Amino acid sequence: VFCAAALENLEQTNVSGFGSLKSQQDLRTPEFEEFNGKPDSLYFNDGQRRIDFVLVYEDESRKETNKKGSNEKQRRKRQAYESNLICDGLQLEATRSLVDDKLVFVKVHAPWEVLCTYAEIMHIKLPLKPNDLKTRSSAFDNFNWFTKLLQVDESIIKPEQEFFTAPFEKNRMNDFYIQDRDTFFNPATRSRIVYFILSRIMYQVRDNVKKFGINKLVNSGIYKAAFPLHDCNFSTPSEDLSCPNERYLLYREWAHPRSIYKKQPLDLIRKYYGEKIGIYFAWLGYYTQMLLLAAIVGVACFLYGYFTEDNCTWSKEVCDPNIGGQIIMCPQCDNECPFWSLNVTCESSKKLCIFDSFGTLVFAVFMGVWVTLFLEFWKRRQAELEYEWDTVELQQEEQARPEYEARCTHVVINEITQEEERVPFTTWGKCIRVTLCASAVFFWILLIIASVIGIIVYRLSVFVIFSVNLRKISNGTDPIQKYVTPQMATSITASLISFIIIMILNTIYEKVAIMITNFELPRTQTDYENSLTMKMFLFQFVNYYSSCFYIAFFKGKFVGYPGDPVYWLGKYRNEECDPGGCLLELTTQLIIIMGGKAIWNNIQEVLLPWVMNVFGRCRTVSGAEKRTPRWEQDYHLQPMGKLGLFYEYLEMIIQFGFVTLFVASFPLAPLLALVNNILEIRVDAWKLTTQYRRMVPEKAQDIGAWQPIMQGIAILAVVTNAMIIAFTSDMIPRLVYYWSFSIPPYGDHPDYSMEGYINISLSIFNTADFKSRVKENPYAGSKYDTCRYRDFRYPPGHPQEYKHNIYYWHVIAAKLAFIIVMEHIIYSVKFFISYTIPDVSKSTKSKIKREKYLTQKLLHENHLKDMTKNIGVIAEKMIGAVVDNNLRPKSD
Repeated sequence: VFCAAALENLEQTNVSGFGSLKSQQDLRTPEFEEFNGKPDSLYFNDGQRRIDFVLVYEDESRKETNKKGSNEKQRRKRQAYESNLICDGLQLEATRSLVDDKLVFVKVHAPWEVLCTYAEIMHIKLPLKPNDLKTRSSAFDNFNWFTKLLQVDESIIKPEQEFFTAPFEKNRMNDFYIQDRDTFFNPATRSRIVYFILSRIMYQVRDNVKKFGINKLVNSGIYKAAFPLHDCNFSTPSEDLSCPNERYLLYREWAHPRSIYKKQPLDLIRKYYGEKIGIYFAWLGYYTQMLLLAAIVGVACFLYGYFTEDNCTWSKEVCDPNIGGQIIMCPQCDNECPFWSLNVTCESSKKLCIFDSFGTLVFAVFMGVWVTLFLEFWKRRQAELEYEWDTVELQQEEQARPEYEARCTHVVINEITQEEERVPFTTWGKCIRVTLCASAVFFWILLIIASVIGIIVYRLSVFVIFSVNLRKISNGTDPIQKYVTPQMATSITASLISFIIIMILNTIYEKVAIMITNFELPRTQTDYENSLTMKMFLFQFVNYYSSCFYIAFFKGKFVGYPGDPVYWLGKYRNEECDPGGCLLELTTQLIIIMGGKAIWNNIQEVLLPWVMNVFGRCRTVSGAEKRTPRWEQDYHLQPMGKLGLFYEYLEMIIQFGFVTLFVASFPLAPLLALVNNILEIRVDAWKLTTQYRRMVPEKAQDIGAWQPIMQGIAILAVVTNAMIIAFTSDMIPRLVYYWSFSIPPYGDHPDYSMEGYINISLSIFNTADFKSRVKENPYAGSKYDTCRYRDFRYPPGHPQEYKHNIYYWHVIAAKLAFIIVMEHIIYSVKFFISYTIPDVSKSTKSKIKREKYLTQKLLHENHLKDMTKNIGVIAEKMIGAVVDNNLRPKSD
């Protein structure tokens, strides 16, 4: 009866949007005209009821192409949905767009009773009394004169008042700190409650299957958008004096370029956007702070290599025309590649001296310790935020996803409660789904590996072309050969093609991963995001890092020797590294992928939404209506999407992998990451506050599945960096030569020196022993009797000619010993650090226990007071009745 009366009243006043809407002029009541003059108004036309959510749809009667059957179905679903919203207690008000009269905005308001009911259902923690325990002290309090410059001005953004909190209960409402009903539920909490209702309201029953949720309605086009409102314009404060202007404050003190040096106002971010976004920016800010230390050490190691470049003896020998100029290297491909002089690689050998130095070893060890310190201290910081933001017991609050609840058709017995409950599929059905999902993920990983193989084939095939054509272009002159070698040209072009393929596969797989996860049907939103996270990261790991792993650990390792080369796929001769190794090529690959990824992400995150918003405003804004209401301004912003934050995390974790996994080849990687992250924080802030609609605030206790992923990367980074130093760089062979030069057959120099290392690192080959695929010597009649190649093998004429010599086995033993020693040292230090640094500080533990104790005590005391009061009232009534009975006349 209530719903029927409400619907009838709403249809008559044209508020709910049912039936055919009247003309735009009919909607302009005096109240509407009054509030239309305030574009930042956040209230219904009566000025009393706050807008908690906005739904947008297109009026079917005014569409240019009117398909009656389809439009009628959409209208009925929308009517059913909105009527159910009203029956659930929400209040709706509709108004037409001032710019496009086909658009209808349905404003949603949740009354006090609805907020209280759902706050109890959702176990939302709300204030009990002001909290005087939380004190925030800093180790830098003695440097207030300096830190004050980095802090947000508290006179502009005032610190949030802190409270003891407890899950809300309607029957204990008097225990909560309710000074004003209008402010007890802040706007973020109101929007969160309304979105919870919108996600669970049914709009159709078809074949005994219930269909519900605003997400499905938006995806099917019945509604064009659904979003909470920003509280004001980002560039100017609201004219309404009661408006908190939090969006304006965030833009001014957080997103504006002039605030790039300031700390982030995390409490205001959390209050406005919710804990989920707040924890992301807290993590990103902490990661950036820790990168500062890594960048300083990395720059120091780079400068050490740069200033000691002139002391690089082996590079001088390469560039010396009397040494490197007289060493003739063997052709690196069959038939067409010519002989070449070693001093062609002079410039690359000089650059290699910068990165392949003792500082690289020091930096690799440091980064193994740094990543552990970062993870351990972040856990402590995360525990502090859990306490400060009141998310310590968040796991109890999480509800099942609406998509999961809609598919719960099978009845099973819960093993714990021994009661019936509904699940979407049986155990056998779940096994089938998991198998299909795993098979799909495995197929796409194989597709990535296939693309990597394609890049390798490209490298092998075009190397021959560059080897021949570059020398024809140069005609033997030095300028081109000096700076552009066949290896360099092949590496740069292959890296660019690899980056393009990576971006294309990323775009495709994002959609595939979402489809797979939707088919898997996780129960909660956390389970959904964790499942999608593992799939996407596994794919991105293979996609981004596979080419780096190939260069670091496979290229030039299995090439044989000129008389008996190894062929890839039985057709292409394997690539060889420069005489100094493949470390410089790995550095080039990292620079191209990291730089290209940063540029591409900035284009996607900044330029694309800005252009789309400008295009949308130019298309819709008319000259007659310049002042549009807040809901219409927000509608023309870009939707963030549920997975918007997921991609931000993924971008940073991939960067974290580059900084840690391959940092031994590029000590400037932390510096590039630091600069990128300083800009990333402000770009993300600018994007959220200016270009995107306000997201529905969500709770989050931590960064989710990204934490164990980073821990796995940290463990793997120790192995990869140790192997890069051992197998990719030339450090270990040089150290073996340096410390054993006086022992035959390495040398008999009187002083420690690297003189003669180039000669011993290059083996000799007799050109008469060349073979080709047709069993003929392609270089018969050459003017060179011998040539050199990178390896440690016996010379021709030796009883074991072209077999690995004793120096090779000594180097292999030294490499394996180095890996074992380095891994054990770093892992021991990592274990010691993890053991000595607890995840939660002692003070935070004490605060959590103290707050829990006082909260329970407060609730218990209030409960006792209520009981005592009730008992006292009952006792007074009983005593009064007894006294009254005794005073009555006996006749009565």
